[in-house]
Amino acid sequence: MAQDTVKLPVKSHPPSLFEISKRVFDFVASGILLTVLSAPLLAVAVVVKLTSSGRVFYVQRRVGLHGRYFNVFKFRTMVSDADRNGPLCTAADDNRITRVGRFLRNNKIDEIPQLINVIRGEMSLVGPRPQVPRFVENFPPDLRDTVLSVRPGVTGPTQLHYRDEETLLQDRADREAFYISELLPHKCRMDYDYVVNRSASQDIAVLFKTAWVVILGLTKRVTKKANKALAVIPAEAVVVSVVNHDRDDPTSDWPVAR
Repeated sequence: MAQDTVKLPVKSHPPSLFEISKRVFDFVASGILLTVLSAPLLAVAVVVKLTSSGRVFYVQRRVGLHGRYFNVFKFRTMVSDADRNGPLCTAADDNRITRVGRFLRNNKIDEIPQLINVIRGEMSLVGPRPQVPRFVENFPPDLRDTVLSVRPGVTGPTQLHYRDEETLLQDRADREAFYISELLPHKCRMDYDYVVNRSASQDIAVLFKTAWVVILGLTKRVTKKANKALAVIPAEAVVVSVVNHDRDDPTSDWPVAR
């Protein structure tokens, strides 16, 4: 069945007070974040445009609330038309990822434009991850309606748990088959558990954990690159530099051999 013609008869229901409050919070918080991050996001957009050919944003059809289609926004991290020239699943060793795109993906910066989807009411800050129609067709039937009964999220418990998903897909002969048979059922179960047990306190905890994971990951990568840069400097050069500095500094207490 063609992807563009998939029909998902999911029953809708009137929004609860929790859902209304959640929607207000999503709208206000996303507006503030986009305003605060406008300058860095503009810089990222310029870098994406200048370092590889193609559009700044990658737009893909996903399945959202009550099975409705919508277009999700991301910074483009792969070569143009990558989704037409390879599997829908992306692994860590995928050669379609650009150099800048790898940095954006590793630090989840490519996901930030989805705040636009949140403001438009297509997504929430916290919720199940929106999937492409092909994968939604393979949701366990007993879980699908519940998972699709809420707005999909930019982040969520499942996204945090599978934040290294691209590594799990690495070296797989058939990534999509492995994803559908092994990962998708577990992710659906976690999304189902989130939906039936969701609360404001849980959403706030997920947002704080997401921020912590992103900041910690970025710090580790920056530190790792700094250590690699220092490692290429010969130790003798450091010693000579210190000795020369102390020899020229009359206030130094270091004994210097004459």
